[in-house]
Amino acid sequence: MVERAIACIDSFTDAFNRRDLEGMDAHLHFRHVILSGEKLVVWEQPGQLPASFFEELEATTGWSRTIYHDRRVVLVSPRKVHLLVRYSRNRADESIITMHDNLWIVTEDNGRWGIKERSY
Repeated sequence: MVERAIACIDSFTDAFNRRDLEGMDAHLHFRHVILSGEKLVVWEQPGQLPASFFEELEATTGWSRTIYHDRRVVLVSPRKVHLLVRYSRNRADESIITMHDNLWIVTEDNGRWGIKERSY
């Protein structure tokens, strides 16, 4: 279960770094829940990020790619893995723009592993 959950978030981030919105959505389960600070965001279906998401991210922050520094398993239960995910958003020269520590919950639904919840 842990290997499949980690493979799922690795594939999600590979799609993120390719700027592939559909590829990212393919690694999510819907309803997808995001707790951003104190704000609860629920995505009912794929396609919630605007087509300009990556252009805006690059223009406003200088982002080039995201790099994982740690993926620590904190809870495992049947068909569900909670991970503390530490990653950085980096510029093209590899300098770090921001560092993030988030809780991600990856679940197996209908034979497919996907990210169900993220807390920022």
